Parts: sequence; C-alpha cells; structure tokens
Amino acid sequence: MSVRVLKALRKEPDWATMSDAELTTLQESENRRRALPAARLISGFPARNVTIGWERIDLPGRTLPVRVYRPAGASGRLPLVVHVHGGGFVGTAVQCDWISSHVAARLHALVVSVEHRLVGPGVPLSAAVDDGWEVLRRTSAGEVDADRVAVFGESAGALVAATAAIRARDAGLPLRAQVLVNPCVDLTETALDYPSMREFADSPMLTVPQMTFFRRLAVSDQKTISPLYVDDHARLAPALVVVPTADPVADQGRAYAQRLRAAGTPVTVTEHRGAPHAFLSLPHLVPQARAARAEIIGFLREQLR
Repeated sequence: MSVRVLKALRKEPDWATMSDAELTTLQESENRRRALPAARLISGFPARNVTIGWERIDLPGRTLPVRVYRPAGASGRLPLVVHVHGGGFVGTAVQCDWISSHVAARLHALVVSVEHRLVGPGVPLSAAVDDGWEVLRRTSAGEVDADRVAVFGESAGALVAATAAIRARDAGLPLRAQVLVNPCVDLTETALDYPSMREFADSPMLTVPQMTFFRRLAVSDQKTISPLYVDDHARLAPALVVVPTADPVADQGRAYAQRLRAAGTPVTVTEHRGAPHAFLSLPHLVPQARAARAEIIGFLREQLR
C-alpha cells in the first residue's frame, strides 16, 4: 500500500465547512484509529526492550498525560528527550511509538512524549506550546541527567519543540539539542506563500485547505507563536532539521534553518527526496523513514554524549 492509496481510502473532510461538532468527532475517531494495534502495520512496531506506559504530570488545576519510554534495565540518571507528536488538531503520542521507542532503546535515554491539548474551538496552538514547555521544564528537573536534555518534534509538534528551545534559552535551562522534523514554523499571513506550498498543495498527508483550516483554529496573533519570526535565534541548542521534499511545509523547514544559521546557531539540514509530510510516522509505507531515524539517533547521540 502506498501513501496515495491510503489517502484514497480515507475520505477528505470538507475543511471549509467543518463545524465544531464535526471536528470533535474527527478528533476522537482519528485518534482511536491511530492508537489501534493494527495501525502499527503502517506506523511501525516499537523497539524491543523498552517499556512504554502512560504517566501524568500534575499542573495547576489539571494533569497532563505523557507517554514514557524507558529502556530495559535503566538505572541512574538517563538523558532526556522530550518528544511532541504532529497533527495539531488531531494526533496522539501513540502514533509515534516506533520512533520514540527506538530513540529510547538506542540512546539508552528516557523519552517523554507530550499528549498535549489539541487545537480546536477555544483551544489555540499556544495551549500545546505551553504543554510542551511545562513537560520540558518539570521533567528536566526530575530524576534525569539535567545536563543531557533534548527536544524533538514533528510538524506542529516541531513548532512546539522549537518554541520550547527558545524558552529554555531565555529561562537558562540547559538544552543540548533540538530535532525538528517536517517543521511547521510559520503560521502568519505568509504561511501559504512558499513555493513548496504551491507545488505540493494536494499532497497525500497535508493539503492547503487543511493548512488553512489549521491556521484559522490555531492562532489569533499568528506571529507570537511562529518560531520563524521570533526576534532572536542566537544561542539556541544545536538543531537538526529534517525535510521531506514532497511536503507543503518543506520550505518552512529550510527557511527556519537559514534563520538559525544566520544567527550563529549550529544547524544540520537533511532532505529526503520524494518523502511526504509526516513520513516519520509511516515507516512501513515510506522507506525514507528509516534513514531519517538513523540521522536523528546519530545526531542526538553526538549531542547528548
């Protein structure tokens, strides 16, 4: 089965007319599907010798679920990787069990994946940004090696991770690395103006109507949560930016890498020819996912050693 066949089997919603109730139904049904054991035939099977379980982080007035990946036999203070799944208005940490578990196993690190609030009516993307930051801030103060901490995000989750890296710098929280996979980092009025957005407007995993719908829900003052437009990109943790080339937001990733590089922040860009958006969650459909996994683990191993 190819990615395009998978898309053809799933009816594309009418994003322009979707009601609040329809969005809630979509979120619930899509996340149930992504969490099914059978979904691993597409999203990949977890690494062996890693325990996976849900835990909760207590915040003022609420608790935040996180999915935790611990390598077998772990002891002492482990490196920490805070991961943020993609999707924005849909998505769950479970869809990333493949990559998160392999990072935990191969780095012998604790991976904590944020089950952040999803964008929806009355829930802007800034809520997910705050959730990601709270998990990074509170977990890195726990029983981990606080000198070996990284953030890792995919798509809208990469926006959360990139913002967490900026907040970490401003708060004086040590951060060794940031990994940004097919990052969406521009939600301003320029978000749809990139050449890649026009070239891949009807790509299998992300379309312009879907992106337009996401922007409408996600932002009020778009520039305040767009990492591309923060005032200062200097002194941030070294970054790996992973760009699938057949992706509407491919040029956003390239633009962000340029901003980091111009500010003196170390950045590595890897491009995966012909890979679509969200390819890292599709290892059984997109072979480039395994090459990206090797790059991510190699980069994190170097930065966290």
